[in-house]
Amino acid sequence: MSTATRTVTHTSTGTLAPLLPGTVALVGGGPGEAGLMTVAGRAAVEQADVLLVDHLAPSEALGWAPSDAEIVDVGKLPREAFTPQESINALLVQHARAGRRVVRLKGGDGFVFGRGMEELEACAQAEVSVRVIPGVTSSVAVPALGGIPVTHRGLVQGFSVISGHVPPGHPDSTLDFEALARSGTTLVVLMGVATLSAITAALVANGLDPATPAAVVARGGHPDQQVVGATVADIAARAAHVEPPAITVIGHVAAFAATDTPVLEEVI
Repeated sequence: MSTATRTVTHTSTGTLAPLLPGTVALVGGGPGEAGLMTVAGRAAVEQADVLLVDHLAPSEALGWAPSDAEIVDVGKLPREAFTPQESINALLVQHARAGRRVVRLKGGDGFVFGRGMEELEACAQAEVSVRVIPGVTSSVAVPALGGIPVTHRGLVQGFSVISGHVPPGHPDSTLDFEALARSGTTLVVLMGVATLSAITAALVANGLDPATPAAVVARGGHPDQQVVGATVADIAARAAHVEPPAITVIGHVAAFAATDTPVLEEVI
Protein backbone atom coordinates (compact mmCIF):
# COMPACT_ATOMS: atom_id res chain seq x y z
CA MET A 1 0.00 0.00 0.00
CA SER A 2 1.28 3.46 -0.85
CA THR A 3 2.33 5.79 1.93
CA ALA A 4 1.94 8.88 -0.25
CA THR A 5 -0.13 11.74 1.13
CA ARG A 6 -3.63 11.56 -0.29
CA THR A 7 -5.97 14.46 -0.94
CA VAL A 8 -9.44 12.93 -0.89
CA THR A 9 -12.63 14.95 -0.72
CA HIS A 10 -16.24 13.91 -0.32
CA THR A 11 -19.60 15.48 -0.90
CA SER A 12 -21.83 17.02 1.75
CA THR A 13 -25.59 16.73 2.00
CA GLY A 14 -25.93 20.00 0.11
CA THR A 15 -24.97 21.08 -3.39
CA LEU A 16 -21.95 19.37 -4.89
CA ALA A 17 -18.90 21.64 -4.75
CA PRO A 18 -17.50 22.47 -8.20
CA LEU A 19 -15.10 19.91 -9.61
CA LEU A 20 -11.85 21.84 -9.88
CA PRO A 21 -9.50 21.61 -12.86
CA GLY A 22 -6.80 19.03 -12.27
CA THR A 23 -9.07 16.90 -10.09
CA VAL A 24 -10.07 13.27 -10.59
CA ALA A 25 -13.55 12.17 -9.48
CA LEU A 26 -13.97 8.45 -8.94
CA VAL A 27 -17.70 8.01 -9.60
CA GLY A 28 -19.75 4.90 -8.99
CA GLY A 29 -22.44 4.67 -11.67
CA GLY A 30 -24.82 2.47 -9.71
CA PRO A 31 -26.34 -0.93 -10.50
CA GLY A 32 -28.04 -0.38 -13.84
CA GLU A 33 -29.65 2.46 -15.73
CA ALA A 34 -28.56 6.05 -15.20
CA GLY A 35 -31.60 6.79 -13.04
CA LEU A 36 -30.01 4.69 -10.31
CA MET A 37 -26.94 6.94 -10.10
CA THR A 38 -26.52 9.38 -7.23
CA VAL A 39 -27.17 13.10 -7.56
CA ALA A 40 -23.52 13.78 -6.80
CA GLY A 41 -22.43 11.35 -9.51
CA ARG A 42 -24.56 13.12 -12.08
CA ALA A 43 -23.21 16.52 -11.03
CA ALA A 44 -19.64 15.31 -11.53
CA VAL A 45 -20.44 13.99 -15.02
CA GLU A 46 -22.02 17.33 -15.92
CA GLN A 47 -18.73 19.10 -15.11
CA ALA A 48 -16.34 16.66 -16.75
CA ASP A 49 -13.78 17.63 -19.36
CA VAL A 50 -12.87 13.99 -19.90
CA LEU A 51 -14.57 10.76 -18.82
CA LEU A 52 -12.86 7.37 -18.56
CA VAL A 53 -15.74 4.91 -18.81
CA ASP A 54 -16.16 1.19 -18.07
CA HIS A 55 -18.50 -1.01 -20.09
CA LEU A 56 -20.84 -1.49 -17.09
CA ALA A 57 -21.21 2.26 -16.51
CA PRO A 58 -24.68 3.58 -17.47
CA SER A 59 -24.34 4.73 -21.07
CA GLU A 60 -27.27 7.15 -20.70
CA ALA A 61 -25.21 9.15 -18.21
CA LEU A 62 -22.79 10.15 -20.95
CA GLY A 63 -25.54 12.36 -22.32
CA TRP A 64 -25.20 14.52 -19.21
CA ALA A 65 -21.60 15.42 -20.02
CA PRO A 66 -20.73 18.71 -21.73
CA SER A 67 -20.90 18.47 -25.53
CA ASP A 68 -17.16 19.01 -25.85
CA ALA A 69 -16.17 16.47 -23.20
CA GLU A 70 -13.79 13.72 -24.29
CA ILE A 71 -15.11 10.20 -23.63
CA VAL A 72 -12.52 7.41 -23.37
CA ASP A 73 -13.65 3.78 -23.35
CA VAL A 74 -11.46 1.84 -20.92
CA GLY A 75 -13.84 -1.07 -20.34
CA LYS A 76 -12.74 -4.58 -19.47
CA LEU A 77 -14.66 -7.45 -21.06
CA PRO A 78 -14.08 -11.05 -19.94
CA ARG A 79 -11.75 -12.96 -22.26
CA GLU A 80 -11.59 -10.04 -24.69
CA ALA A 81 -9.20 -7.18 -25.37
CA PHE A 82 -9.08 -4.67 -22.51
CA THR A 83 -7.31 -1.61 -21.23
CA PRO A 84 -4.74 -2.62 -18.58
CA GLN A 85 -5.29 -1.06 -15.16
CA GLU A 86 -1.85 0.54 -15.28
CA SER A 87 -2.85 2.35 -18.48
CA ILE A 88 -6.06 3.59 -16.88
CA ASN A 89 -4.11 4.90 -13.89
CA ALA A 90 -1.71 6.70 -16.22
CA LEU A 91 -4.56 8.29 -18.18
CA LEU A 92 -6.16 9.62 -14.99
CA VAL A 93 -2.91 11.29 -13.98
CA GLN A 94 -2.11 12.51 -17.50
CA HIS A 95 -5.46 14.27 -17.98
CA ALA A 96 -5.50 15.73 -14.47
CA ARG A 97 -1.99 17.13 -14.87
CA ALA A 98 -3.18 18.78 -18.08
CA GLY A 99 -5.67 20.73 -15.96
CA ARG A 100 -8.77 18.79 -16.93
CA ARG A 101 -11.70 17.79 -14.76
CA VAL A 102 -11.51 14.01 -14.93
CA VAL A 103 -14.38 11.65 -14.15
CA ARG A 104 -13.69 7.93 -13.82
CA LEU A 105 -17.13 6.37 -14.33
CA LYS A 106 -17.82 2.71 -13.66
CA GLY A 107 -20.78 0.56 -12.76
CA GLY A 108 -21.87 -0.15 -9.20
CA ASP A 109 -19.41 1.18 -6.65
CA GLY A 110 -15.78 1.44 -7.64
CA PHE A 111 -14.56 0.24 -4.25
CA VAL A 112 -16.37 -3.12 -4.46
CA PHE A 113 -14.31 -5.25 -6.88
CA GLY A 114 -13.82 -2.10 -8.93
CA ARG A 115 -10.13 -1.30 -8.33
CA GLY A 116 -11.10 2.11 -7.04
CA MET A 117 -8.39 2.07 -4.41
CA GLU A 118 -5.73 1.29 -7.02
CA GLU A 119 -6.81 4.38 -8.95
CA LEU A 120 -6.91 6.52 -5.84
CA GLU A 121 -3.40 5.39 -4.88
CA ALA A 122 -2.07 6.09 -8.38
CA CYS A 123 -3.40 9.64 -8.19
CA ALA A 124 -1.99 10.05 -4.70
CA GLN A 125 1.46 8.98 -5.88
CA ALA A 126 1.22 11.64 -8.59
CA GLU A 127 -0.08 14.24 -6.09
CA VAL A 128 -3.35 14.58 -7.99
CA SER A 129 -6.40 15.56 -5.96
CA VAL A 130 -9.14 12.93 -5.87
CA ARG A 131 -12.84 13.17 -5.11
CA VAL A 132 -14.61 9.92 -4.22
CA ILE A 133 -18.30 9.75 -5.14
CA PRO A 134 -19.61 6.32 -4.10
CA GLY A 135 -22.16 4.48 -6.18
CA VAL A 136 -24.95 2.13 -5.17
CA THR A 137 -23.22 -1.25 -5.11
CA SER A 138 -24.71 -3.92 -7.33
CA SER A 139 -23.99 -6.55 -4.68
CA VAL A 140 -26.95 -5.31 -2.65
CA ALA A 141 -29.03 -3.38 -5.19
CA VAL A 142 -29.27 -6.02 -7.93
CA PRO A 143 -30.63 -8.70 -5.58
CA ALA A 144 -33.13 -6.11 -4.30
CA LEU A 145 -34.20 -5.31 -7.86
CA GLY A 146 -34.82 -9.03 -8.28
CA GLY A 147 -37.02 -9.06 -5.19
CA ILE A 148 -34.32 -10.54 -2.93
CA PRO A 149 -33.22 -8.96 0.36
CA VAL A 150 -29.67 -9.97 1.28
CA THR A 151 -30.79 -10.08 4.93
CA HIS A 152 -34.18 -10.82 6.42
CA ARG A 153 -35.27 -10.92 10.05
CA GLY A 154 -35.64 -14.47 11.27
CA LEU A 155 -33.82 -15.96 8.27
CA VAL A 156 -30.29 -14.58 8.05
CA GLN A 157 -28.22 -12.06 10.00
CA GLY A 158 -25.49 -11.27 7.50
CA PHE A 159 -24.22 -11.59 3.97
CA SER A 160 -20.92 -12.24 2.25
CA VAL A 161 -19.96 -10.76 -1.11
CA ILE A 162 -17.44 -12.81 -3.06
CA SER A 163 -15.76 -12.63 -6.45
CA GLY A 164 -16.27 -15.57 -8.76
CA HIS A 165 -13.79 -14.50 -11.43
CA VAL A 166 -11.65 -17.58 -10.72
CA PRO A 167 -12.99 -21.02 -9.72
CA PRO A 168 -12.39 -22.79 -6.39
CA GLY A 169 -8.94 -24.33 -6.24
CA HIS A 170 -7.43 -21.83 -8.66
CA PRO A 171 -4.03 -20.53 -7.51
CA ASP A 172 -5.42 -16.98 -7.45
CA SER A 173 -8.42 -17.88 -5.29
CA THR A 174 -8.15 -16.92 -1.61
CA LEU A 175 -11.70 -17.94 -0.66
CA ASP A 176 -12.36 -20.52 2.04
CA PHE A 177 -15.33 -22.44 0.65
CA GLU A 178 -15.64 -24.59 3.75
CA ALA A 179 -16.09 -21.47 5.86
CA LEU A 180 -18.50 -19.97 3.33
CA ALA A 181 -20.60 -23.14 3.24
CA ARG A 182 -20.88 -23.14 7.02
CA SER A 183 -21.28 -19.39 7.50
CA GLY A 184 -25.08 -19.30 7.67
CA THR A 185 -25.01 -16.01 5.75
CA THR A 186 -26.35 -15.06 2.35
CA LEU A 187 -23.71 -15.47 -0.35
CA VAL A 188 -23.65 -12.90 -3.14
CA VAL A 189 -21.43 -13.90 -6.05
CA LEU A 190 -20.19 -11.23 -8.46
CA MET A 191 -18.39 -12.05 -11.72
CA GLY A 192 -19.34 -15.69 -11.36
CA VAL A 193 -21.25 -16.59 -14.52
CA ALA A 194 -18.50 -18.73 -16.05
CA THR A 195 -17.51 -20.35 -12.74
CA LEU A 196 -20.95 -20.83 -11.19
CA SER A 197 -20.98 -24.61 -11.60
CA ALA A 198 -17.62 -24.97 -9.86
CA ILE A 199 -18.60 -22.56 -7.08
CA THR A 200 -21.89 -24.29 -6.26
CA ALA A 201 -20.24 -27.72 -6.41
CA ALA A 202 -17.56 -26.56 -3.95
CA LEU A 203 -20.18 -25.19 -1.56
CA VAL A 204 -22.18 -28.44 -1.61
CA ALA A 205 -19.03 -30.52 -1.24
CA ASN A 206 -18.18 -28.49 1.86
CA GLY A 207 -21.51 -29.06 3.55
CA LEU A 208 -24.04 -26.60 2.14
CA ASP A 209 -27.47 -28.23 1.81
CA PRO A 210 -28.08 -28.88 -1.93
CA ALA A 211 -31.68 -27.75 -1.44
CA THR A 212 -30.60 -24.25 -0.38
CA PRO A 213 -32.43 -21.66 -2.52
CA ALA A 214 -30.40 -19.82 -5.13
CA ALA A 215 -31.12 -17.22 -7.80
CA VAL A 216 -29.33 -15.48 -10.64
CA VAL A 217 -30.26 -11.89 -11.50
CA ALA A 218 -29.02 -10.93 -14.96
CA ARG A 219 -28.90 -7.40 -16.37
CA GLY A 220 -30.04 -6.05 -13.02
CA GLY A 221 -31.33 -2.50 -13.10
CA HIS A 222 -32.18 -2.63 -16.82
CA PRO A 223 -35.55 -3.12 -18.54
CA ASP A 224 -34.46 -6.55 -19.80
CA GLN A 225 -33.58 -7.75 -16.31
CA GLN A 226 -33.99 -11.51 -15.89
CA VAL A 227 -34.28 -13.58 -12.70
CA VAL A 228 -33.71 -17.33 -12.59
CA GLY A 229 -34.58 -19.20 -9.39
CA ALA A 230 -33.55 -22.73 -8.38
CA THR A 231 -31.58 -24.52 -5.68
CA VAL A 232 -27.84 -24.38 -5.20
CA ALA A 233 -27.63 -27.89 -6.68
CA ASP A 234 -29.21 -26.93 -10.00
CA ILE A 235 -28.87 -23.16 -10.37
CA ALA A 236 -25.84 -23.49 -12.67
CA ALA A 237 -27.78 -25.69 -15.07
CA ARG A 238 -30.96 -23.60 -14.87
CA ALA A 239 -29.03 -20.39 -15.56
CA ALA A 240 -26.65 -21.82 -18.16
CA HIS A 241 -28.11 -19.50 -20.82
CA VAL A 242 -27.42 -16.35 -18.81
CA GLU A 243 -24.77 -13.94 -20.06
CA PRO A 244 -22.84 -11.43 -17.92
CA PRO A 245 -23.44 -9.16 -16.15
CA ALA A 246 -25.25 -11.29 -13.59
CA ILE A 247 -25.22 -11.76 -9.83
CA THR A 248 -25.94 -14.99 -7.99
CA VAL A 249 -27.57 -15.08 -4.56
CA ILE A 250 -27.32 -18.25 -2.47
CA GLY A 251 -29.21 -18.67 0.79
CA HIS A 252 -32.70 -18.75 2.25
CA VAL A 253 -33.50 -15.23 1.04
CA ALA A 254 -33.10 -16.35 -2.59
CA ALA A 255 -36.51 -18.01 -2.24
CA PHE A 256 -38.00 -14.50 -2.46
CA ALA A 257 -36.73 -14.12 -6.04
CA ALA A 258 -39.30 -12.46 -8.29
CA THR A 259 -38.99 -14.93 -11.17
CA ASP A 260 -42.48 -14.52 -12.60
CA THR A 261 -42.87 -10.76 -12.99
CA PRO A 262 -40.30 -7.98 -13.56
CA VAL A 263 -39.92 -5.74 -10.51
CA LEU A 264 -37.70 -3.01 -11.91
CA GLU A 265 -40.47 -0.53 -12.62
CA GLU A 266 -42.01 -1.16 -9.21
CA VAL A 267 -38.73 -0.47 -7.43
CA ILE A 268 -37.76 2.73 -9.24
